[in-house]
Amino acid sequence: MKPEDFGPIFAFFNEIGIIEQLSRTQLEAHLPEGLIAPHFGVLNHLVRLGDGRTPLQIAKAFQVPKTSMSHTLAVLQKRGLIDMATNPEDARSKIISITQAGRDVREAAIVSLIPDFQRVLGQFDPENFKAALPFLIKLRETMDKARDAP
Repeated sequence: MKPEDFGPIFAFFNEIGIIEQLSRTQLEAHLPEGLIAPHFGVLNHLVRLGDGRTPLQIAKAFQVPKTSMSHTLAVLQKRGLIDMATNPEDARSKIISITQAGRDVREAAIVSLIPDFQRVLGQFDPENFKAALPFLIKLRETMDKARDAP
């Protein structure tokens, strides 16, 4: 295949990248001072998948170095948004849990985004979002599997 054969898929991922940049800026405008999208991402990850993850597991999920994730987790811990406990299976490691304050910050950010969501919904039929979700979920799952493959 030639590079031009991949034009539509490149355009698709390019649009996703631009949407990610725009939505990140929008999200960060609604976060408490000192928090950024990666902090929210960790809180959201813990709510979505549950507590009990190690820093390394979270770093792998976000595809960042463990040192970068350790810094992110330190900020969240200092603000009381997560707890870090010794891993009972490996005392050299920690187990991360979201606190109620962390859940509250996540929820408040989502609630504060509602007017922005409403403005977007005013431009589209809500069914467009519902219709796109199965494809986006399948794409994410496929890319997650490929990322984790040897």
